[in-house]
Amino acid sequence: MLPQPDINAVFKALADPTRRALLDALRRENAQKLGELCEGMSMARQSVTKHLDLLVAANLVVVVRKGRERRHFLNPEPIHDIERRWIRDFDRPHLDVLGVVKQRAEDNAMKEAEQFPDYVYVTYIRASAEQVWEALTDADITAIYWGGMANVSGWEVGASWTHRFDGRTGHYDIWGKVLESDRPNRLVFTFQPSAQALDEPGSVVTYQIEPVVDAVKLTVSHTNVASREMLNGISHGWPTVLANLKSYLETGTTLPSEVWQMQNATELTATEN
Repeated sequence: MLPQPDINAVFKALADPTRRALLDALRRENAQKLGELCEGMSMARQSVTKHLDLLVAANLVVVVRKGRERRHFLNPEPIHDIERRWIRDFDRPHLDVLGVVKQRAEDNAMKEAEQFPDYVYVTYIRASAEQVWEALTDADITAIYWGGMANVSGWEVGASWTHRFDGRTGHYDIWGKVLESDRPNRLVFTFQPSAQALDEPGSVVTYQIEPVVDAVKLTVSHTNVASREMLNGISHGWPTVLANLKSYLETGTTLPSEVWQMQNATELTATEN
């Protein structure tokens, strides 16, 4: 049995209005401290903590610690699971991604380890750590679940990487530099427009791969996001990419192409608004 929360825990967590209010608070402004979440709640701090513990157990909230400081992030993956399992089958409109809206741009991407991320997504995949690492770094495999776009690099520290259209040799609009590479546990790299020089600070993506029993816990965090527009884009893009990755590793096939079309339509609407 996978160690990830079962669907009963998710529905139980969502059934309580106080816990839904906490999720709404994180949807409006992510990366909040406990004290900030307690503001406006008509209950003791200890009671709020108990509600947050249930949300964490259901994988709806992720806690990130830096020293003695703790920040809470909304994790939309269980919501996507519900959408994939039931709602899409009834041709309901695609759920809006429970995004993050707080911009936390910083001056120096190399200080990523000292910063709280702007975006966090956690998913559990029935695969080995090596299989997940290979899927994240092999250009031919990335093209399968990134909708035809390949992430091309040797992934050594200091190497560049490119996000290429039409496989390994296509043109690219995103690139970056590898900051950390610890196979098969952790990969950190900058993520910036190709028009921006690599020696200029960019946003930073971290893949953290943790084996758990017969599965892998994959945590993707995105730090130092430069603009609200970019944050909206990654909040819509990462869930689709990671759901596609999970489907590919567990079943050998990716999600239907309509998923990408819905994601692109949602992203376009968000940009227009």
